[in-house]
Amino acid sequence: MRRASAPAKPPPGQPLPESHVWLTLRTLFPYLWRYRLRVVLALSCLVGAKLATVGVPMVFKEMIDGLTPGSQALALPALLLLLYGALRFASALFTELRELLFARVTQRAVRQAALEVFAHLHTLSLRFHLERQTGGVSRDIERGSRSISSLISYTLYSILPTLIEIGLVLAVLFVKYDAGFVLITVISLTAYIVLTVKISNWRIDIRRQVNDSDSAANTRAVDSLLNYETVKYFNNEAWEAARYDEQLLRWEEAATRSQKTLAYLNLAQQAIIALGVTAMMWRAAAGVVDGRMSIGDLVLVNAFLLQLYMPLNFLGIVYREIRQALTDIERMFNLLKEHREIADAPDARDLPAGPLDIEFAAVDFAYEAERPILQDVGFRVPAGRTVAVVGHSGAGKSTLSRLLFRFYDIGGGAIRIGGHDLRQLKQASLRAAIGIVPQDTVLFNDSIFYNIQYGRPSASRDEVIAAARQARLHDFVAALPQGYETRVGERGLKLSGGEKQRVAIARALLKQPPILIFDEATSALDSATERAIQAEIERVARGHTTLIIAHRLSTVMNADEILVMADGCIIERGHHAGLLAANGSYARMWRLQQQEAGG
Repeated sequence: MRRASAPAKPPPGQPLPESHVWLTLRTLFPYLWRYRLRVVLALSCLVGAKLATVGVPMVFKEMIDGLTPGSQALALPALLLLLYGALRFASALFTELRELLFARVTQRAVRQAALEVFAHLHTLSLRFHLERQTGGVSRDIERGSRSISSLISYTLYSILPTLIEIGLVLAVLFVKYDAGFVLITVISLTAYIVLTVKISNWRIDIRRQVNDSDSAANTRAVDSLLNYETVKYFNNEAWEAARYDEQLLRWEEAATRSQKTLAYLNLAQQAIIALGVTAMMWRAAAGVVDGRMSIGDLVLVNAFLLQLYMPLNFLGIVYREIRQALTDIERMFNLLKEHREIADAPDARDLPAGPLDIEFAAVDFAYEAERPILQDVGFRVPAGRTVAVVGHSGAGKSTLSRLLFRFYDIGGGAIRIGGHDLRQLKQASLRAAIGIVPQDTVLFNDSIFYNIQYGRPSASRDEVIAAARQARLHDFVAALPQGYETRVGERGLKLSGGEKQRVAIARALLKQPPILIFDEATSALDSATERAIQAEIERVARGHTTLIIAHRLSTVMNADEILVMADGCIIERGHHAGLLAANGSYARMWRLQQQEAGG
């Protein structure tokens, strides 16, 4: 089933399409509008702060004019001085109130968006997670979450205040002086903004290249570090460093190009600002010489210019950061558009409680259409009984467990549990009924206790220890200096293969499901531990519907039925003794394994 594709990137040198921008903003808007009252109050404080900010130089102008030589009236400048201080404080007060009102909105929006993306990733199919690059995805979430905060911050604290201030200043210049000041200001601002937008849009593709190179380098580093032992086995440290440096070199080239184009943009912006300021001050100075304007007016125009152009110095940076933030947010939200290959049917129901049997009915399945894995597979595991599936590697045995968990949907036939087709059941209730000990046990980088309790997070400490005893793990853990609080390392690398497998067995037993699956559960254990745990498996399997997938035939001798698979088909079935007597594939596998064990 095809996943929804992300919007195509623009060609090099082209800006991010407006449809992308508005789509990203539209996706982000609901996270903010949930707190509409705080948003409205924060915007009101923003307007109040800017009114006070624009009022400050106007009061300062009146103070200067009131202090002309020979003036004896000091009362008015004194009152103006008090008003000047009050307006400056009001500007700071409204600014901080805006911050207080909006802080919760920003952080909650970041939290909820990141949580939604994280939860969605867990709903995607196993196929997506096998194909994804973990380092790149984690970077997309990290940058996207950070960019939501940046976008809100830049918009509320830089763009909107500057736009409001520009509007107020233009209104004052038009009312108090003449349209010439307004015209010079508008021309300067327009030239500055157009230049900034055009060049920044052109630089978007360069920034994308920087991000892509950064994600690729991070992915390569994470992949190498996760496979630390393999790197050491083959003495490939230099090879890994060279591969990592290859990605870093691409990042370096893109980042250098980004910095160079930024320098050109800054020079062009400063040239426009210099011309605008010179023209404004020339006109104001001419007005003072002609007697049309006072010294206070000259100071007022200069103060307005400083208030306008100082934010403009940062407006280019802010615009670039906003565009970059939108790009990063787009990448994160594109993860939400990844199609859920396996989804609950609209009328899906919970799996009823009670004894459960498993039935595969003429099941066909392929990961890729051209490479079939299972062909017309049919068998039944009666409730409370044990069925084993054996065969050589690649026969399709482990695929059975993945299909039972509905990590994939089958191509033909049906899989039923308790008489209910898996596709008509809610996935959560289905998986709650199955406990598994997988062939490749991967543990969380946490304590042994946490990894066992993960099977049922609500379990008490005594229940966790009891499960560890059942898996013959307790004595080993008790002998450790930190006991159950011993950390297992990344992917459980601090434990041996057998120890990890026993943690997995304890975790599955703690879950207490009606159905148990053991997928090569004892493959990493020594013979003595294997026999001990095999006895425990047989004991806990009583009363459970159990499917055992195994390569070693000695571990399945007591199963109620044994299925032999080859090339995705069941070629033999029966009890251990009967299969030996039939002298077929099972008997040949048995003799071969006995010879290996004896040798």
